Amino acid sequence: MELTYEIINDDEIECCRDLCNELMAFQKSKAYINPEMFDHMNFDTRMVPSVEKAIHNYIVVVKDGEKFVAYVYSNISPKEAYSNNFATFFDLSSVRKKNVGCLSQFYIKDEYRQYGIGSKLFNMSLDWLKQFDDVEDYFIYVSNGNDNALEFYKHKGFSVSHTILDGFITVLRK
Repeated sequence: MELTYEIINDDEIECCRDLCNELMAFQKSKAYINPEMFDHMNFDTRMVPSVEKAIHNYIVVVKDGEKFVAYVYSNISPKEAYSNNFATFFDLSSVRKKNVGCLSQFYIKDEYRQYGIGSKLFNMSLDWLKQFDDVEDYFIYVSNGNDNALEFYKHKGFSVSHTILDGFITVLRK
């Protein structure tokens, strides 16, 4: 294994297309509440709009040689961005500052799990999120059925806040 970690710019996100689509398929395979909701979730409907709407984006890709094997996408966005036609992700009045930090997407190909990639990407993302003085609330959204991710984030200091969409998504907060 020859792993490299590379921070990419917003205009380079196309390299995340396949990984993002694999993430959506993975989430659907784990889901036991409304898995069909993932049928229309993909790179073009999830990552592209999120990157475009965020104030700041942080994207790290991991490559094994030239093969993309993992990525993490975090952002700083106005808290109002999390109340839309899809769902209200948290009680807006519970956030004192105008912006929130979100670890939005996180995926590691199965054969690359258990090598510390997840912890490294998580730490890189949290370090980046914490540099913004106008943010004190951090969120992670975990799809139902993805118990390993839920436990990983809890182990990293996030707490379950609530669920939305009748349990389809668990909201974690720090």
